[in-house]
Formats: sequence, structure tokens, C-alpha cells
Amino acid sequence: MTLRIALAQIRSQVGDIDGNVERVLEAWSRAAEAGADLVVFTELTTTGYPPEDLLLKPEFVRANLDAVTHLAEKGPAGTVAVIGYVGTEEGDLVRDDPAQPQGWEVASAAGVALTNSAAVLADGRVVATYDKFRLPNYGVFDEARYFTPRDEPLVVHVAGVPVGITVCEDLWVEPGPVGHAADHGAKLVVNLNASPYHRGKRAEREDWAARHVGRDGVWLAYVNVVGGQDDVVFDGDSFLMSPDGEVVARGAQFSPDLVVVDLPMQADADAAEPDGALRLAGHAADRPTLPPPATLERLDPVGEVWHALVTATRDYCQRNGFTEAVIGLSGGIDSAVTAAVAADALGGEHVLGVAMPSPYSSEHSLEDARALAANLGSIYHELPIEAPMRAVGEALGDLVVTGFGEQQGDGRQAGVAYENIQARLRGLLVMALSNERGSIVLTTGNKSEYAVGYATLYGDMAGGFAPLKDVPKLLVYELARWRNAMGAVIPPSTIDKPPSAELRPDQRDDDSLPPYEILDDIIEGYVEQDLGVAGLVARGHDEATVRQVLHLVDRAEFKRRQSAPGPKVTCRAFGRERRVPMTNGWRNTTGD
Repeated sequence: MTLRIALAQIRSQVGDIDGNVERVLEAWSRAAEAGADLVVFTELTTTGYPPEDLLLKPEFVRANLDAVTHLAEKGPAGTVAVIGYVGTEEGDLVRDDPAQPQGWEVASAAGVALTNSAAVLADGRVVATYDKFRLPNYGVFDEARYFTPRDEPLVVHVAGVPVGITVCEDLWVEPGPVGHAADHGAKLVVNLNASPYHRGKRAEREDWAARHVGRDGVWLAYVNVVGGQDDVVFDGDSFLMSPDGEVVARGAQFSPDLVVVDLPMQADADAAEPDGALRLAGHAADRPTLPPPATLERLDPVGEVWHALVTATRDYCQRNGFTEAVIGLSGGIDSAVTAAVAADALGGEHVLGVAMPSPYSSEHSLEDARALAANLGSIYHELPIEAPMRAVGEALGDLVVTGFGEQQGDGRQAGVAYENIQARLRGLLVMALSNERGSIVLTTGNKSEYAVGYATLYGDMAGGFAPLKDVPKLLVYELARWRNAMGAVIPPSTIDKPPSAELRPDQRDDDSLPPYEILDDIIEGYVEQDLGVAGLVARGHDEATVRQVLHLVDRAEFKRRQSAPGPKVTCRAFGRERRVPMTNGWRNTTGD
């Protein structure tokens, strides 16, 4: 016997319930045209993921419930669909008499137990529902804040095949709900997901899937959403794994996809269906022959990150109504990579690059900025800031040493305050252009800089989105080389020259910071792996350097709280994934 299954990897959007319904119906219709018996969608399909405190709005929850019944009524007959939605204890979507009204009342969402659920839709009705059991409450996840778990397996028979229903985190425990579904007779387990991307995530997902299929001898369909949502990005990359642990079909990375596959299922004449088992007919036998499966070329590890950044930037801008991005171009590597990401996301003609030279800006940096903008096909302006610097210096008088006029006569030297005046003037100019043009400012800081506070509040940190926020400095260079291999846009001199903020004569980053080869490894150990001084020293680092970096990281928390959102691409990003108090008396002085 054969079950034809479709994995519907759609670009579900948080809060856009009507749009999500349209996306589901379009994919469902295509699955039906392909003769699929079963089409599986993603976690919280109707609401998008994560809906966060929208779940506290009764009208939002009600609209999501209405969407489920609308989908059941409008979906094509003959193909069973499994979709994610927000359930409530106030009303059961499954009705013995479809003519009767639903009868749910969501008077106060705060007082109603909500569930992260999946609905089985067939031939005009909601025929079964499943409530997620494993609710993640770590990293970027806050599901225990909103949902109630339910430990009740669901197995439905589609075209004669027992199919177990699970949702996302249900997969990430052994045996858990996947094992429970297998214990109840499932030969195929489907898993609806909203699983954010980070480097190495594919291997983690497939490892868990392989554990389950190897233990239970089941097929496993893993269906993931695609698209950017604030500070996370979903990569799709859905897959179907056979009982021997082989991935036999896969969805595209960072792009919507509908994957239709025939599953050869072993008929078991001796197997008895449980009492009351739900049986759904599936599609008619005279269905079209499937074309050969498309060969999907896997992105390499750096290419994955590039596509994650482009997807996150495009979706954040477009879904918030921005068609143009403004970027301060310094001629350096960070602004060059940010501009290239923006150009790939929005189109080069929708990127406004602004060079804002000070007396310390080198001519070669200006040349690199001009060349970059020309390569990207972007709008380009130069707005020198020397005159505004002098005006600010005159306004401050001798309160701040600025490097102009007679203020050096008392022996004091211009310092960080003077450097930050330059950065803040640049922030002022790009924000003025943003206001005038209705554009979004993309900040250019990377994870290494944000970690140690090597960034200026209300200066280079000013903006609406930070594409490189979770990208370590060394990876920024890898991304630049990867993008140039796809078509050279970043000037080679930008990649080759030593990094510098150019805020004082002959300045280099390594005047103030350890070399990035050392800095990035310490940050990874401290931020992503929670290593202390002793652990980092055991990793091969000088203790004094470790203590210096950890002090800088701890001290900069208040800056990071005021930074623009940016997409998570490492296993632990700053923001809601690392919640260290700004006011914090703990100091790791013991060396542990």
C-alpha cells in the first residue's frame, strides 16, 4: 500500500490570520491536485510563531479558532490536512453535529487555558485535535507562559495508514509523544514545527528524528515554517525520514516549498485497530504520477548563514512596511556585508549608502564605500561631518576635549567622548534620512562588538534592525568572501585591510581589543557555553585577557538592551536568549 504525503512548508506570518488562511488553502489545493492523501502544515499555522502576548487578546484567539473551521469548510475534499492552531478549554472544535454552532466563548484569554494544538481537517470538518505535550521554556521559547500541556496521543488512519500527530518539541525527548504515538500503532508520525535556525540545527533535528525511527520503526515527517520573525529566522528544511534513518525527501532551505512523496507502507493483516480509531479515506486512486523528486543542493555552512540574514532582513523590512534601507558606509567590512545583505534582500536600488567622513577617515575607505555602492547598484551620498564636529565642540566648550581649537593647551587629550561625538553625529544623519524618506536604518554592528560594548549608543547603534547582531567578527569575513564567490560586490581591499573605527589617527581595533581570533573564541565560550574564567583558561587563553573580556561583556549589558533587534544565527544570541540582569553584583573572581 502507498500513502501520498505532502509537506507544506509555508511562510506563515505572526498575526496575519487571514493571510495565513490563504497560504494554507493555496498549498492544500496544490497538494490535492497532486493526489496527496495527507498534507501536513507547520506549528501554529493560523497565528504564526511565536504569537507571544497576542495570545492574551481574546479576539485574536477567537479569530484563530474561526480560521480553523473556515479552513475545514473551504479545503479541498479527499486530502486530509493537519494544521497548527491555538486551542482553548472553552470549546471543542470537533462536533458530532456539524450543523450546531461552535459554542466557544473566549471571554478572558488570561483566564482560559490555551493549548498549542494541531487540527485534523477532512471533507469539510474538523475531525480530530491534538494538544502539544512538551512546552519549551528556554532560549527564545516562552511556551509555558501561555500554554497548557496535554499528554493524550492522537493516531488517525489516513488511507489505511495509522498516522501519529505531534508538535515540535514533542520530538526533542525520548521516547516522549513520538514513542507514545508509535505505542498506539502509528506507522507514520508527523511533527509540525516552528523551529528557529542556528548553525548546526539541521544535524540536531535529524539526530532526534533518527533516534525515534530507529527505536520505533516508524516513518517521520518533519515540517518546518520558513521566514523571518523579529529576532529569529526559520529555515524550512523540512524532511521525511524512513524507518532506517534515511532522509528520502527534503524541503528547500529559506524558501516556501511543497514536497509530495509516496510512502510505501507495509500492510499488516494481523494488526488490529484500536476501538474507536478514526479512519479517513484519503485521495482517490486515479491520481497523477509524481515527477521525479527535485534534487536540492544543500547550502554550505557559510551560505546557510547568508541566506538566514537575507531572509530575516527582507521579512523584517517588508512586513513592517519598509521598502528602502539606509546604511552608513564606512568602507569597512561590517557596513559592506550589511549593505550586501540588504541589497540581496531588497534589491540594490532600494539601498541608500551614506558615507560620513570625518578628518580621520582615510581616502581608501571612501574609495571602498563608493566602489561598494556602485557594485550593488545602490544610491550613494557623502555627508562630511567635520563642520558638525566643530559646531558640537564649540557648543560643549571646555567641558569635553574635542581636538579642535585651544582645548588641548591644558595637556588633556581627546578621548572616547570625542570619538563618540563622531559616531553620534553619523547616527543623527542616517536617522534624519530615515525620517525624511520613510526608510529603515540598518545598523552594522556585529556580535563581537556588541559583546564587549565596542559600539556607541545613539551612534552606530542607532537604527531599526541589526542584520549582523549575532554574527561574530571572523564569520563576517567568511560571509564577505562567500558573497564575493557568488559574484564580487565587496571590494577586496575592504576584506584585506585591518579593521578600524577611524575615530582617531591611525586607530585599529586591536589597539583596544584582543585579536578577533582570540576575542571570538572567548565570547563563544562565555556567552554560548557559559564557561567561566577557569574553563576559558583551560581552553588555552591567557587569564588576564579572559578577565578583561569578561569584564567588558558584563559591563556592556545595558548597551545591548538598547540595541536594535537582529536575527539569531548562533546557538545562543544576545537578547531574550541570554537574560543577564543589567544591574548585577556578581563577578566571577574565583576563577571557576
